[in-house]
Amino acid sequence: MKVVAIIQARMGSTRLPGKVLADLGGRPALAWTVRAAGAVPGIDRAVVATSEAAADDAVAKWCEGAGVPCHRGPEDDVLARYHMAARAEGAETIMRLTADCPLLDPMVCGEVLMLLEREGADYASNVDPRSWPDGLDCEVFTAAALDAAAAEAESPMEREHVTPFIQNRRHRFRILNVTCPVPGLASERWTLDTPEDLEFLAQVIARLPTGDTPPSYMDVVRVLDAEPELRDINGGAPAQDYGVPGGDIAGFGHERSQALLERAEKAIPLGSQTFSKSHIQFPPGSSPLFLTHGEGARVWDVDGNEYVDLICGLLPVVLGYRDPDVDLAIRRQLDSGISFSLATALEAELAERLAEIIPCAEKTRFAKNGTDATSAAVRLARAHTGRERVAVCGYHGWQDWYIGTTSRNKGVPGAVRELSHAFPYNDLEALDRLLASHGSEFAAVVMEPMNTMEPGPGYLSGVLDLARRHGALLVFDEIITGFRFALGGAQELFGVTPDLACFGKAMGNGMPISAVTGRADVMAEMEEIFFSATFGGETLSLAAAIAVIDKMRSEPVIETLWRNGARLAEGVLDRSRRHGLDDVVSIAGRAPWTFVQFADHEAAGRDAIKTFFMAEMIAGGVLVQHSHNVCYALTETDIDHVLAVYERAFASLAERLEAGGLEEQMGNAVIRPIFEVR
Repeated sequence: MKVVAIIQARMGSTRLPGKVLADLGGRPALAWTVRAAGAVPGIDRAVVATSEAAADDAVAKWCEGAGVPCHRGPEDDVLARYHMAARAEGAETIMRLTADCPLLDPMVCGEVLMLLEREGADYASNVDPRSWPDGLDCEVFTAAALDAAAAEAESPMEREHVTPFIQNRRHRFRILNVTCPVPGLASERWTLDTPEDLEFLAQVIARLPTGDTPPSYMDVVRVLDAEPELRDINGGAPAQDYGVPGGDIAGFGHERSQALLERAEKAIPLGSQTFSKSHIQFPPGSSPLFLTHGEGARVWDVDGNEYVDLICGLLPVVLGYRDPDVDLAIRRQLDSGISFSLATALEAELAERLAEIIPCAEKTRFAKNGTDATSAAVRLARAHTGRERVAVCGYHGWQDWYIGTTSRNKGVPGAVRELSHAFPYNDLEALDRLLASHGSEFAAVVMEPMNTMEPGPGYLSGVLDLARRHGALLVFDEIITGFRFALGGAQELFGVTPDLACFGKAMGNGMPISAVTGRADVMAEMEEIFFSATFGGETLSLAAAIAVIDKMRSEPVIETLWRNGARLAEGVLDRSRRHGLDDVVSIAGRAPWTFVQFADHEAAGRDAIKTFFMAEMIAGGVLVQHSHNVCYALTETDIDHVLAVYERAFASLAERLEAGGLEEQMGNAVIRPIFEVR
């Protein structure tokens, strides 16, 4: 099997023209990459692929003088250029390298190649996800995968960057990755794209061992660790931006999603484990129903469509998909084990961290999802007070004690339903009447401290006072507001400390973990009641939660959620006004978790309007339901794209409402709420 390393090189560069032939230690940058490529174990031949533009004559001339085979092709269609070079060489396996990586490590590239060969994969790399320094990039793929990409890729981004077509179609191609064993290197910048990069590389190369053998990444790390000030030379350089999702629109259809739904429904009710993730909550026929992977604030579906994700797993993904710090913590713990026969120190370590950041958290017990935590809190309150009734406000999960208060109460015994009572938000008098109506029978007031509505002045403290007066405990359901409104949740933001609180969702950045926490005397009931789960001390989730807290303490995560959420909300309102939709579209909630709300229009009901809106957003490459669940990884490019799609969606909505008949045309396609909460 012939394995060819094809080095992408051209003279054009906005920030550093002619960079590939810039002098580094007495030889052109391209020469460093060519030397490294030739030293990769398993490579049969290293060649250069440049463009047919006159500016790249210099690259071809250097190759001729150095005895390096050079292939030339279209300047703007890099994928076609690569494909032409691969076919001309008769390559069966291709290693993609770039000339702006002069510190390329042959041994790392050899690991990527061996992974692909031994596992029979279609594509392997060390960039998916990124864990190595920028500048050690290596991708290996089969000729068959490259043939498919060259024939089918359509978007400018896929033609320019060669491999996204393969990377993002995981239903067709088997994708593998080599992860860096040394933590913290993903933020290193060893590439050549700016004058600062050139100076950085020159300084590093001057300190590397001399000789004919290409340096290893370990040689470079030792230089930088010995003189860390070298990193400051190019520390502020811009990261690479790959543009908007899928070009102008998502654009590849959803045929595979539909086929997979038919398969899933034969084995799974609704074809999904979660109501809100199932097909009944997305516009039929025009929506992705199954995803393959995510990166940052973006996800890809089984048909290869790319989206900016404003659902983020129903809010757990607060940092972004495949966050390197959280993933590293999980991988390290995985090396030691997942579930054990006794407790681990991680349980105490996480509980101590929660006590440091959450006002009410004197003691904590862990579970796997929000329903576990809220149900445990109710049992605690009943045990502590000796009472049975519960007052509820908001959404608290699927267990009988809560769901019996909603229209989804099928299967809940009437006797259980009678013990839970819903009360309206921001109405202290209504709560007082409810608590008084059953004497001294209420064990707890369980509520989301905030969702769509802002608490009125003194409302939350008033709820606490009423609970105290009536002998009930106050339980804050902070499954969503925790690690989002503030590190310590809404209780920190609003300055009201409940007796118990429940946290989850963002706590593990996607890992299944939740917590019930609160006053030590109430939590002591955990020694008497039965709240016990085999996986309560599962270590991967504990390690992930610790990493989330540590990152939120060291980086401006919460501030970024507020800033980006506010920009999105303001942008939506501006565009709705621009298209005369003020009476139809509104924004509720706080910036890190805002709701896009729709009102009835004379031409269509709110559910039909929302369904139409969702379909338009999905067609534009934005995955959204009814709220902006922003994550830390959301970029300015992502936000710009979302707002551009909002612009088109609102323009289309205004036009359809003006024409009339929207609801009649949609028929049974209108999405109906599972049940009303807010």
